[in-house]
Amino acid sequence: MEFKLALLAVKNVNVSRQFYEELFDQKVVLDLGRNITFSGGFAIQEDFTWLTGLPVESVIEKSNNMELYFEVDDFDAFMQKIEDYKNIEYVHPPKKHEWQQRVVRIYDPDHHIIEIGESMAVIARHYLAEGYSVEETSKIIQHPVEFVKMCKY
Repeated sequence: MEFKLALLAVKNVNVSRQFYEELFDQKVVLDLGRNITFSGGFAIQEDFTWLTGLPVESVIEKSNNMELYFEVDDFDAFMQKIEDYKNIEYVHPPKKHEWQQRVVRIYDPDHHIIEIGESMAVIARHYLAEGYSVEETSKIIQHPVEFVKMCKY
């Protein structure tokens, strides 16, 4: 068995498609009209009740029980991008975790949570460039030494 992708139920496939293309640079790899698969390995589905046979009222909006996770190399540039985008609803403002990663969470047009985090590889390279050893960087960013070593190159 092989996992293929996550699928999000959406109200309007065109609105959601534009959101993911414009903000997250997603490319459409398969467009089936009501169902669109993106290069990031997830899909959106309009008319989810038609697909599943579930009652409309059982498709819960803003359930806050899952998220899509993206990483960006330039967190500041991405923050500017979402600040310039119309009608972004934040789950929380940007914050920095103890492992030194800056993150922000927003809602997509259908109130699915989207987390955008600063690339952990970029963070590791930053500490290495500052003169920290692989082991010190590993402790600071709370990632395995093997991960930090891979980021060196």
